[in-house]
Amino acid sequence: MARILYGVHGTANGHAIRALTIARHYTEHEFLFVSHAEGAALLGREFPLANHPNPDTRFRAHRVDTASTVLSSLQFFRHQKPLLRSVLKLIDAFKPDVAISDYEYLVPRAGRLAGLPCLSLDHQHIITMCSHHIPDSQILSSLLTGSAVRYLFSEASHYLLISFFRAPLKKRGARLVPPLLRESVLNIEPREGEHILAYQSTSTFKDFFAFLKKLGRPVKAYGFDSDRTEGNLQLKKYSEQGFLEDLASSSYVICGAGHTLISEALHYGKPVISLPIANAFEQFLNALYIEKLGYGIRAHDLHSVLGKIETFETGLDRFRANIKREKFNGNPEVYALLDRFIQEKRLPADPLI
Repeated sequence: MARILYGVHGTANGHAIRALTIARHYTEHEFLFVSHAEGAALLGREFPLANHPNPDTRFRAHRVDTASTVLSSLQFFRHQKPLLRSVLKLIDAFKPDVAISDYEYLVPRAGRLAGLPCLSLDHQHIITMCSHHIPDSQILSSLLTGSAVRYLFSEASHYLLISFFRAPLKKRGARLVPPLLRESVLNIEPREGEHILAYQSTSTFKDFFAFLKKLGRPVKAYGFDSDRTEGNLQLKKYSEQGFLEDLASSSYVICGAGHTLISEALHYGKPVISLPIANAFEQFLNALYIEKLGYGIRAHDLHSVLGKIETFETGLDRFRANIKREKFNGNPEVYALLDRFIQEKRLPADPLI
């Protein structure tokens, strides 16, 4: 048995879902989580947890609220020293064998000070550790986001990148593997239905309901904490099983550009209409590759989606064929590499590609 200290970025649910999947898989190991916000609420239901804030990102009107994000981060950095001392005390008391960080600030830094090997396991580092062809309009956003990833979240000793797309690695020793999927995802067989699955995690589109009602298919929409039906639109409160059943049986998906949902949709063979949050470069990158690889389309506003729906739906068979050619379940690779890290406290090297 190993003791594992696990730092998890708490904004939204994607990081915590990934961490929870790993902890549930390794029942023989003991976990102590460090997280905050939604991540702490999700992880704390099943595992011991220390609630510590992190630099986070704020959203407004489907874009990053830069001023609010900066103010929140400044507030965090005013208290980072006592927070770091608190994590060091956790290390001293828990005596972990290794640490894992999913885009979390404190655990990798405390690990370095304590001599504790730390594995970074997330999607965000694909921004800084892989090469991408970026349009000129996104260069500033890529530089700003890349700087945040590099200087705030890159203190781990080893890096495991998970992604539904591949890109050339720039950092020697980092590993790039397909997505990690929840067991509940793998337990459901996909089938093709008529409805659209719509999901909005941050409720940033104020006209999203009106937009969905204009679509010519039934729509099952999540992310609004409501159970009601309005015409073709069925709003549903979130339950893991219900959501995944609706995702697996959908015709296609309309969502933001979060990596977790996109990966699950592609695993089920579902084309995606992606609406990345403005100035959130990781989301832009996900949406860019969705379109580039022929898995769906991207759009920056709801009006432009309406103009593309007919063309998109006529291309559904082509999108599905492109998706079918690829592999989106990286669980065997992820767990094999985690086994090596837990046992040997390092990752085997991956040659640059």
